[in-house]
Amino acid sequence: MTVIKHLAAAAAVSIALAGVATAAETLPTTGTLVVVPAFGEVKHANDQAVATFAIEEQDKDKAAAASRVNQKMKQGTDILKKADPQASLKTQGYYTYPVYPEDRPLVNGQGNQQTKPRVPTSWRVGQYVELTTTNLEALPKTAAAAQKVLTLNNLQFGLSPATTKKLDDQRIAATYQNLNQRIASIASAMGRKVGDAVLDTVDFEGSGNYAQEGARPAPMMMRAKAADSMEVAEPSFEPGETTLEMRMVGKVRFK
Repeated sequence: MTVIKHLAAAAAVSIALAGVATAAETLPTTGTLVVVPAFGEVKHANDQAVATFAIEEQDKDKAAAASRVNQKMKQGTDILKKADPQASLKTQGYYTYPVYPEDRPLVNGQGNQQTKPRVPTSWRVGQYVELTTTNLEALPKTAAAAQKVLTLNNLQFGLSPATTKKLDDQRIAATYQNLNQRIASIASAMGRKVGDAVLDTVDFEGSGNYAQEGARPAPMMMRAKAADSMEVAEPSFEPGETTLEMRMVGKVRFK
């Protein structure tokens, strides 16, 4: 009797599943509006570099520190212009900070309770210069030449505006191709032909992987010394590549 009950239950489940499958197969899709997200990307070797060089001096005499910074920055920018004439230079971030003595700890909890105005013991003065170049082959030599006077504070690789513009067509094509592939998959899953689908709306949402301009580098805590004028070995750089991405949302209506 138990075997008969199990067989009857299994038959009932099979009939129910068959009914669900039949309902799914006959589910009407005429006039259905489907929202389809798509994604595309293209990769390209980086062809532009943005290098930030800096100089900092510290002196009891604020004017003396500023004078040395001005002289060395002028010398450094002249070196950069000579090493890479096609590069774009932009000076930025001139700062002057007072340096105060550390407060002396109290002895046995006793000390002079009188508040005195703090007087700086010295001044820290610095400045940055930003170099933008597409001459990546000569960049190590350019950086080494500048490092005789300046400090390499930051370096970022990316794509030049011309390359980014050229890749935009490829990025759009890749994203649109992905949209078509997804529409075909959805139509197949719904038991419809691709020809039954009409593209109603296409919404491009560009989300390219552009180089983000970081915050201004923090002032250096060490000033350049006379030894910085010595020959500097060329640094090694690996530009890498950048991925440009794009998102697209399409609305498809089935006839």
